[in-house]
Amino acid sequence: MQHILSIQSWVAFGHVGNAAAMFPLQRLGFEVSAIHTVQFSNHTGYKTFRGMVFSPEHLSEVVQGMEENQALDYDAVLSGYIGSSATAEVILNTLNKIRKNKPTLYCCDPVMGDLERGIFVQSDIPAVIKQKVIPQADILTPNHFELELLTGQAIKTLEDALHACQEVRSWLHPRGPKIVLLTSLLRKDAPPDSIETLVMNGLEAWLVSTPYIPLKPSPSGTGDVIAALFLGHYLKTGSIAVSLENAVSALYNLLLLTYQNQSREIQLIAAQDMFINPSQRFKAQKVDFV
Repeated sequence: MQHILSIQSWVAFGHVGNAAAMFPLQRLGFEVSAIHTVQFSNHTGYKTFRGMVFSPEHLSEVVQGMEENQALDYDAVLSGYIGSSATAEVILNTLNKIRKNKPTLYCCDPVMGDLERGIFVQSDIPAVIKQKVIPQADILTPNHFELELLTGQAIKTLEDALHACQEVRSWLHPRGPKIVLLTSLLRKDAPPDSIETLVMNGLEAWLVSTPYIPLKPSPSGTGDVIAALFLGHYLKTGSIAVSLENAVSALYNLLLLTYQNQSREIQLIAAQDMFINPSQRFKAQKVDFV
């Protein structure tokens, strides 16, 4: 059984961060350990939230305790929302400790913002992610807005998206598969009323299109879910195309159930069978790129 360490935020109510990523991975059959970077009552999209951001010292203490008990043995590390530059340093230090034992895959979800809300992290976080975190990543899972922010390029067409993925791939370290998963892609040359997900490595690129589901407000946690699902399926199959199809199909069915139930929170538990066997599946189309 493969073991994944997920370092993300935690909420008591709802499903974002680790509360969105852990359960899908467990349903896929992975052992998942979690380090929570924050503990909030709910995600910050509500009018109020309470709780605390855990200090870097607290996080380091947790990691040290794991290390002392020989518990830093993982096949993959997944990170999401990074509350501060100091937290990023703890994540990277933890990754380096783990990689001393084995060549561990690192999947980074560079949570910084979205097209609807803009940037919602501290002003120094984008530079920290770009300069320090991304060079250590094997898999990067930005959304449309985040990839534009990282590259400084507007993404209006499929060609734009491919070019931006190629550019950010060049920052990833040379030993990894250099995979970029671009989520929530909205381009002017796409089929009407659709939303897309694009994945690329050094050899091939694949695109999946699904119907756009008009959820208002846009639910939080969807990026956390698809990053976890893609990582899990990639660990199982080693295929970016199959992993893309499985992850996107599962997420679509999750969002459809959320829409049908008129829920503000994603229906993660109710949709759990869709993580294994999605009722509606979507095929990936190979995309040519230079």
